[in-house]
Amino acid sequence: MFEQVKLDYAADGLEPYIDRLTVETHYGKHHAAYTKAFNDAVAAAGLEGKSTWEIFKGLADVVDPAVRKALRNNGGGYFNHNLYFENFSASPAKAPTGALAAAIDKTFGSLDALKAELKKTALGQFGSGWAWLNTDAAGNLSVTASANQDNPIMDADGLTPILALDVWEHAYYLNYKNLRASYIDAYFEVLDWAKVSAKYDAAVK
Repeated sequence: MFEQVKLDYAADGLEPYIDRLTVETHYGKHHAAYTKAFNDAVAAAGLEGKSTWEIFKGLADVVDPAVRKALRNNGGGYFNHNLYFENFSASPAKAPTGALAAAIDKTFGSLDALKAELKKTALGQFGSGWAWLNTDAAGNLSVTASANQDNPIMDADGLTPILALDVWEHAYYLNYKNLRASYIDAYFEVLDWAKVSAKYDAAVK
């Protein structure tokens, strides 16, 4: 059974950047609902024991279109939110280190340039969706966007998302209303680059 990532910070631990009510609603209700619906869809498809990656890569093999849609939407909601919430910290590292820092400088020129690219991508996502920082197995970085609850694992071969920026309105509307840009700036204030660096190191072969 798939489970929500356990938070290592309190619901108010990200304030003032992300408020308690948003965490309680986003994690405790939206993410919890995606997780339950994903487990239900996995059972309906007979895919117990498969990883999220295996399920995403095998979506085309699911015969029932309703079950396939449920796996895509709720599986994405489950996976995407796990990555989103687990990269936050109440006392975040403000910059990456090691191999990720070097890769960012090589690809984007600087951390500030990467943040600007992520912000541009997130602001440019029409309607609900996500902006991502991805790596391939060789350590090459890319910034992409996905609509709805899709993600780079579904969209492309060989990419591992290591940073997820949620731009669904439920991620920010309680506190920031329609000010998506202000929410994105706040997101970077609680993003723990040490956690992102660890994900990069784990993904690069």
